[in-house]
Formats: sequence, structure tokens, C-alpha cells
Amino acid sequence: MPPTSLLLDRVHAAGLSDVTAVEPVEGGLAALAGLATRRSGPPLFVKSFVDVPAGDLFAAEAEGLEVLRERGELATPRVVLATRDVLVLSVLRARPAREDFWERFAHALARLHTTTVHDRFGWERDNWLGRCRQENAWTADGHEFFARRRLLRWLPQRRVRAALDERDRRALERLCERLPEVLPPRPPCLTHGDLWANNILATEEGLPALIDPAVSYTWAEVDLAHLWCSPHPPEAKRFFGAYAELTGLDDDWRSRMPLIQLRQHLAVIAQFDHDWGAAQQVRDTLKPFRR
Repeated sequence: MPPTSLLLDRVHAAGLSDVTAVEPVEGGLAALAGLATRRSGPPLFVKSFVDVPAGDLFAAEAEGLEVLRERGELATPRVVLATRDVLVLSVLRARPAREDFWERFAHALARLHTTTVHDRFGWERDNWLGRCRQENAWTADGHEFFARRRLLRWLPQRRVRAALDERDRRALERLCERLPEVLPPRPPCLTHGDLWANNILATEEGLPALIDPAVSYTWAEVDLAHLWCSPHPPEAKRFFGAYAELTGLDDDWRSRMPLIQLRQHLAVIAQFDHDWGAAQQVRDTLKPFRR
């Protein structure tokens, strides 16, 4: 069945009978996405998977959007419907290619990270990063949380076992043992959790808006690392300087980004046969931890 037909069937099954067609939308990696046309009312954004993982994936994503809006004061799409098989949202605009947009986003993200400081790392429940569960068991120690729930948890995954040899895995374990030496302690705060440029859009008014969260209370630099280490447009350069100034980042923050981004590289390897160079990035980052 064509992806748009699958999305149309699932929207109808969820009760949105006035949807007449779904056109494909590009930009994501894991999910099917489309723009739904209705007989009455504005278009809607529709998201699903060919084989939806068992569980509460879309309910967890809807919760994340609402939490970012309510606790973090960030713009997110309105959740129209979230069932086991489909997520339906209001439609956002493409972000403008302007430096002042990214500066506004720096202020919004800095506000999120500095006003939501928590006393523990984790979340009320596990949620999802792409098609994989994100483990969020409450933990008092940030280094332990990042090691166990964000790095080592990926090692048993089939594609990760195939991509990394024994020396790679041991180097990752050695890094985890030394995390308190190489990453300074930071408090947990509310994070988006999957913050790359494709997940940053705009409201009708042109303000920054976020999609596809994998929220938890963890280090703010998890969000920063994903933006820094993944492709972003030239106009985003202003974001990094403004964010660093607003949050009081030290001069060494750039050197920490590849270590923190290991979490995202491992998640990519675990979910996709083509990993866009993630396995090589992992091996390169782990070189200092080999013996």
C-alpha cells in the first residue's frame, strides 16, 4: 500500500472522516508523514509508521509536545489526535532562513534549559526516540544516567552489535567509567531530546516551534550537541554564540559535543541499515579510550 494511502486509512480509522486526501511530506527519517486535506477546516499534519511499534509511541510524543509548551513556554503544534497508530497535529510553517530567527530560538531554548532545572535525571515514564524506547528511570547522578540510559543501553541492539567490534564496545564502556573526569557535572533540566535542524519549524507568526520531542530531564548539552554535530544552515551560526552567552557556557563546550553526541549516533545505528556515517563517528570519538 502506498504510504499516503496508509496514512489516509489510519486517519479515517481514527475518526477523522472529513479528510479527503493525504500528500507526502519529506524531512523525517523514521516515520511516514503527510499533509491531510479536509472538506472543512485547515489542513492537518499526519504521522505514522508502516509497522507501528507496540506501546504508547504517539501518546508519548503528544505528551512531550504539551510539556514543552506548558513547562518550557516553547511553541509546538497543537495535538489534534494521538492513537496507537497515528498522530495528527496542526500544521506549522517552514522556518525562515534568517539569523534573527535563530537568535530568537537561542533565547527560547536558553529559557527552557534555565527555568526547568530538576532534582533528578529521567522522566515519569519511558518514551521514544524514533522507533526505539528511550529509557528514563529516575537517577540522582547525571553521569550514571547518561552512561546507563543514553550510551550503554544501545550496545545490545542488533545493528549496534554488527557495527561496533569488541574494541569499540570496550572503549565505550571505558568512556562511561571515566565520564566524571571528561564531562563536568551539570544539573538536569527539561530537554527536547531529539533537537536537530529538521525538528525546528515556525509558527504562523514566524516564531520558532519544535516537533518530534523525546523529552526528559537531563543535561542541557544533550540538545546543544545534537544541533552542533548535525547539519544546520549557515544562518544558525548566531544561535550558538547567543545560547552560549545566555547560559554562561564555558570556553570548552565545543570539545564536549562529540562525546555527548555519541548517544544520538548510537540511536541512529540501532534504527537504520544506512547510518549516515554514525558508526565511523563513534569510532573516531572513542579513539582516546582505546588501549
